[in-house]
Parts: sequence; structure tokens; C-alpha cells
Amino acid sequence: MTTTGKIRWGILGPGTIAKDFFAGAAQSDNGPVEAIGTRNPGKPGLVESFPGTRIVDGYDALLADPDIEAVYIAIPHPGHAEWTIKAAEAGKHVLCEKPMGLSAAEAEAMQEAARKAGTFLGEAYMYRLHPLTAKLIELLKAKTIGDIRMIKSSFGFAKLPFEPEHRLFSNALAGGGILDVGGYPVSMARLIAGIDEASGLLDPDNVTAVGHLGETGVDEWTSALLHFPNGIIAEISCSISLAQDNVLRIIGTKGRIELDQFWFAGGKQGGKSTIHIIGLDGSRSEIEVEEPRHLYSFEVDAASDAIRAGRIEFSYPGMSRADTLGNLRVMDKWRAAIGLEYESEKYTTRTRTLRGEALTRKTDKVARGNIPGLPKEMSLAALGLIEFTTFSGAAIVLDAFFEAGGNLVDTAFGYGNGLHDRLVGEWISSRGVREETIVIGKGAHTPLCYPDVIAKQLTVSLDRMKGEYVDIYFMHRDNPDIPVGEFVDAMDAEVKAGRIRGPFGGSNWTRERFDEAIAYAERTGKTRPSVLSNNFSLADMVDPVWAGCIASTGREWMDWLAEKKVTNFAWSSQARGFFTERAGRGKMDDAELARSWYSESNFARRDRAIALGKRIGKDPIQVALAYVLAQQGRVVPLIGPRSLAELNHSLEAFDIRLSPDDVRWLERGDK
Repeated sequence: MTTTGKIRWGILGPGTIAKDFFAGAAQSDNGPVEAIGTRNPGKPGLVESFPGTRIVDGYDALLADPDIEAVYIAIPHPGHAEWTIKAAEAGKHVLCEKPMGLSAAEAEAMQEAARKAGTFLGEAYMYRLHPLTAKLIELLKAKTIGDIRMIKSSFGFAKLPFEPEHRLFSNALAGGGILDVGGYPVSMARLIAGIDEASGLLDPDNVTAVGHLGETGVDEWTSALLHFPNGIIAEISCSISLAQDNVLRIIGTKGRIELDQFWFAGGKQGGKSTIHIIGLDGSRSEIEVEEPRHLYSFEVDAASDAIRAGRIEFSYPGMSRADTLGNLRVMDKWRAAIGLEYESEKYTTRTRTLRGEALTRKTDKVARGNIPGLPKEMSLAALGLIEFTTFSGAAIVLDAFFEAGGNLVDTAFGYGNGLHDRLVGEWISSRGVREETIVIGKGAHTPLCYPDVIAKQLTVSLDRMKGEYVDIYFMHRDNPDIPVGEFVDAMDAEVKAGRIRGPFGGSNWTRERFDEAIAYAERTGKTRPSVLSNNFSLADMVDPVWAGCIASTGREWMDWLAEKKVTNFAWSSQARGFFTERAGRGKMDDAELARSWYSESNFARRDRAIALGKRIGKDPIQVALAYVLAQQGRVVPLIGPRSLAELNHSLEAFDIRLSPDDVRWLERGDK
């Protein structure tokens, strides 16, 4: 780790914004830039635009350069994720031009790469590090205009003439206003709204928006309304085809503050900014902030200072990692509200991983095995997509799961009104991995739990997935009013039709009902049910999470699974957060968590998971998942991570080898 001296910077991509960074670095305490990585080193004007700097042939060559410690990512938006990840893997610190990624999911994956590498990663909103921002924060904290009630902010310009291939208008290059300049008013609104928060930031609890998508499919002008939990409302706008006034207005109970062209402070080359304070009586005062240095010099210094200090992110009010994710989540909602999707995010275009590679299995971290009735080898954990709403976000986690050895994917007719069927199908199609992937399908959920519904809903699910079959099938519920043989007949018919090509069974079924189904199948020569999907975890479910749910915990259940050769695909295998800091004796913020999992016996198990985790250097939720994995192949956990970081954290459970004594101790407290 560098602790003294200047940081040796390189720039990846020699575009317009790279020239601004280069000029800022020259006036910083850490300049100048030492090298520029470009795919066209012979381009006229490069030497003149970046005097005294080495021109390096190719991005990979810059990342391989041992003399470069930190890299500024200045290429078009769609390349930010790939090259930030590659830079982190090369051991380089990264300052990435905004937006860090096209979405919060991309940015989180980039942050995960930097976390693994132990490198700095920051998002370059240059205004956040300028002295003008520090002065504004000082005034707001001092209640100069009282309590803040409303924020009005815009960043808009007219790019003329209209050029369809220009990056601002190109959908393929993720053009439009929101990603190019909309992040400025969003980040400022969140900063101002959070002025009284311990973190200095606050995320809105409601985002609504309208906008105009032009002929190239990007947002040319758009406005959003943000409501914050503390009652503050922000009206924000951005545009690339309309010139706006670009005035920041902060309205409080004792007056208002106005700042013209705030994003550029006194100008790129330095200069004077004026903060206008208008009282309720119309009185006016002005505070001037003069700074001769280049606008971009401050972010160079702030990033360099962080790197020298061994920090992995900016200090406030720079964009921390949590700040970046919060900002992009708002921008994701803004885009969704106006129907903006980029070509590079669609499954037909995004056929490679975020790192730009063809998808392959890279490790055996996720163990595999075989179960009766399934001809393929299967990973001993299944991935669900309940937390995802877009292909681009889901694909990041699916790709990582597959690369780690996972090939078991869970979906259902009723999940997301069909969205998750579609996401699974799109991922399989875009990656070309149908033969390597095992798909769990489900249908016939209450109230439509009838034999004839099985075929109808399976047809719809397969149509959504654009597939011909599922590998494993569950009835999502049972209907005891229907003779069990009718359900067995309906599923057996799908096996014979080739639409279920592995085992079938039921979710939330009792042992007695399942025994009846097995007996009927054996008596009539039908396919024998051999898979179950009931709850199982280290914590016993005290009260069903949902009505009609059944837990298969305890010795009687485990003996039954072994005797009947049935595999339980366990939902809520990590007890829905009970083994995290969200739970604890006296913690009642999450009413559902408390209702379903709180009992003294469960807290005792949680205490033992914490103790074992401390002993082996793992978190209790990882120990809890390892406990499920240690059930001698009788239980396969279903996991539903919200992000790549959560997936990677869960997969660490595969590194834990619990002995029979460990399992017994976790359960009962003795060995």
C-alpha cells in the first residue's frame, strides 16, 4: 500500500472528460497523470491533448503497467463495469466517472470486485469535493434557512445539432439525460435531505417521474419527484435537448438558498461562486466562495489522499460506496418510471458476463451431487431470483453462481406475475447453457390448486421461459380435498410428455399426504414423487411465514426423508435473516421475523451459531447455511440473495465443514 508521495495515475480512455481530469490532476497535489490507455494510440491530437504523458496501446496494457497505481475510468458508460472490475483484479485503485454503472446492480458488482481486491473505488461526482459544497453543508447545518422542506434542482442543456450517433443520443452507449447529468440533482437532493442524518445522506421513500424518450430511445428531457422519509420533497429535472436554468433552490422554514450552475462551481478553470440567501421578508445576502484551482483537482486529491491512507472509499461528502448505490437506486427507479432500458442491458445483446467473458464454470466452490430421478449432476444449493426485476441485474448473480459451480435455478408460475420465469429463460437463452442448467418449476398454488391447472400453468411457464421442459417440478401447495392420485396422474402425464424431465413432488406437503402419493404411484405404476419443498433451517419456524406453510425440521422428518429417499429443497433455509443483526432478543422492528422465528430455543441456536462462527472466522448466517448443507444430502437449500455481495457471502458456507458433533451441538447444545 502506498502511504507517502504522489499517486501514479493513469487514464483509461482519452475522451473529453479525460481531458478535464487531466487538467485537474495537473493542478492537484498529486498530478500530473503519467499514462493514457487508448485503443487508438495513433489518433491525431492525442499527444497535444495530454502533453508529457505516455500513450499506452490498449486498456489491458495500462492495467498491466506496474508503474500505474490508480486509474481514472473515462470511457462511455457501458464499459464502466467491465473495466473497473478488471482494474480492481489487476490491483489498481479506481476513480470511475459517473455513473459508476448503468444500474445499482452493476455498481454493486464493481464494489464487490474492489472489496475482494482491497482497493479504493470511488465515483467521480467532482462537485462533491469542491469547497463550495463544504460551505453549503455548513450553512444548512447551521439552519441558515431553518428546516429544509423542498429542493428544486435541474441540470439540462441542448446538444445541437441532433446527431443520432453521438453518445448522448445513442441508446447503445446508454445515452440520455438521467445517466449523463441526472445523477447530479439526485445526489445533491439526497445530500441536502440527509443534512441532519448521522450519515449525512438520506434516500427517498418514493420516486415518481415522467419523461420524453426521443427517436433514438433515450431520455431527452425528464423530471422526477422525490419524497423523503423526513417529509422533504425534491423536484429534479435533466435534459440533453433542452437548456434549463440549472439553478439549485433549497427552500426552508426561514428562507431559501439559490445557487446558479452549482455543478460547475466557479467554472472548470476555477473562479468565484455566489450563494444567494433570501429571507422570508425578501431580504437578500450573498456569500462568495472563490477557488482558483481547477474544478476536477479536488477529486484527484481526495481520491489520492484516501488511497494513501489505506481507505477504500471517499470520505464525506465525497461519494461513499453506500452513497453511490443509493444514488443509482433512485436513478433505476427514475428510468423504470419512464420506461428507459438500454440495448446493452437486454438479454439479446448482453450475452457475456459483466467482465466481458463467455460464461463458463470457473470453480467447484458450490458442491454438486446426484439425486434419484435426475440424470444430471446438480449443485447442492439452488438460486432464486425473488429480489430481481431486470435481466441485467439478475444475470450478474446468475453468472456468478454458475461460475462458482452452481447450476440449480428456482422459479415458479406465480413469482413476480411471471417475471422470474422470463428472467430465467432469458438468462439461459443469452448464455446458451440449457443443457448445463437444472430448472426448478412450480405451479398449482392456492387457490388454483387443482390437477388440471398443472398442465395449463406449466404451458404458460415454459412459454415465458421459451423452453420445452423443466428438470424438477413442484406443486406449489397441496389441496387435501382432491384425491392425491389425481395430482400424481397429472404430474406423471407431464413426465411422459417430456415437459418434466426429472423428479416431481410437492411444496408444503405433510408426510402423510406424501406417503399417500408414493403409495398410489407404486400401486399404479406411475412416476414416484421423490422431491419435497418444505421449510428447513437451523431455526425452527415458530409460526408459518405464509398460511399453509410446513417446516420439515426434527429427527422424525430427517429419518423419513432418508427412508423414503426424498430430497427436501428447503425454502427460507437461512430463516429469513434470523441469523443476522436484524434479529435479537428485544429487537422487534421486523414484526414478521419476530412472529415466525422468535423463541428461546431458536435464540439459543443463534447464540451457538455466533459462537461457532467466531471460532472459525465466519458469520452466524454462514454457519446456519452450512448446517443445512450438512444434512447428508437430504436437504438442498434454496437461497435468494439480493446482490452479488450477498451471494458471495452465502457461498462461503461451502467452505465450512461441520462434523456430526458440530451439527448436534448447534441443534441441542451438546455433543
